[in-house]
Amino acid sequence: MDNAVLALCFEGTIKIGTLAIATPGLRDGAVGTSSVLLGGKYLIAARALAERSAAIFNKMSLVSLNTTLAEGEALRGYSSLLDKVRAR
Repeated sequence: MDNAVLALCFEGTIKIGTLAIATPGLRDGAVGTSSVLLGGKYLIAARALAERSAAIFNKMSLVSLNTTLAEGEALRGYSSLLDKVRAR
């Protein structure tokens, strides 16, 4: 997509999980806005991943997180995957 990033974080079969949206900051170093749209599990991790994705790609970001991992472990693992995608 030209104007946004869609990240689906899941294990096994594709499932929609907690859905968070974030926008990048308007200028370098500025904090964007984010919100959880749907879901009740892993709220902090989903929102943090959306914010990180928006900051990395400088685009609006929609992230779905459906995992059986502990929240901290999921955040570290999927955040690492975003870094690998950015490096390409």
